[in-house]
Amino acid sequence: VHLVESGGGLVQAGGSLRLSCTASGFVFSQNGLKWARQSPGKLLERVAYISIDGRTTYADSVQGRFTISRDNDKNGLFLQMNNLKPEDTGIYYCMRGSERGQGTQVTVSS
Repeated sequence: VHLVESGGGLVQAGGSLRLSCTASGFVFSQNGLKWARQSPGKLLERVAYISIDGRTTYADSVQGRFTISRDNDKNGLFLQMNNLKPEDTGIYYCMRGSERGQGTQVTVSS
């Protein structure tokens, strides 16, 4: 399994970022996938999940601001993040079960 995240960066509060994940080494379309984040001093937190048939769930803290999507033709997983807040700061991981990539850093300044 190989997961590679990209798209992180530094953004001001209220701004937007779009994270991408390219996956390989497994049958992408037959797996539910999620985005999780590791914020400073906190445990790994699942922020969004998408099932094999496109159903989505979100953490309460990001509901209405983040949107998870997938492109099965391109083995791509995405996270559109709008109205970002300083508490969204952290390393974001694309995950299949407990497997994850190296992560991409998101920093939101106030």
